[in-house]
Amino acid sequence: MNADKKHAGAFLLICSLVVAALALQSFAGQQPDAVKTGAERDGQHDFDFEIGSWNTHISRLQHPLTGSTMWVEYEGTSVVRKIWDGRANLVELEVDGPGGHIEGLSLRLYSLGSRQWNLNFANSKAGSLGVPTIGEFKNGRGEFYDQETFNGRSVLVRNVWSDITPDSCRFEQAFSDDGGKTWEVNWIAVDTRQQPK
Repeated sequence: MNADKKHAGAFLLICSLVVAALALQSFAGQQPDAVKTGAERDGQHDFDFEIGSWNTHISRLQHPLTGSTMWVEYEGTSVVRKIWDGRANLVELEVDGPGGHIEGLSLRLYSLGSRQWNLNFANSKAGSLGVPTIGEFKNGRGEFYDQETFNGRSVLVRNVWSDITPDSCRFEQAFSDDGGKTWEVNWIAVDTRQQPK
């Protein structure tokens, strides 16, 4: 009988320890999220720097992912309008160069839930929005990614915003066909704010 009581006592002790361990594990698992939620950065005004009218110089690699080094230059303008108090904006791009005329439209939407931006681009020839690049700004640099089909192959796409000042900024698009090990830049836009006349 004493042996049964000892086994029962040991069993209850083990059960208590397991319950306590699970409770601690659950609490520990929740704690980082609670801390993280309080410290998450609100990026809904990250693109406010770009609201307005800009002179745009674009360099476009003619044949990405072929080993080509032939670039074409374009000059034109982009106009960025704030929507939803900065949680979205609309960009109208119009440039000309030896490669022809390009008209583009970008709709950028901020998700309050994920705290990330979705950048959606369309050109006037296709007339439809492409795959959105998704990402965020950190330390004054914005990085956005997606996966698309280019010339029949699946590629990763990276968009980077950098060199941001009140009157200038730089945008680069790059492709990777090796899962992100290497990147080839194929579109560079350097924008300078238009000054009031």
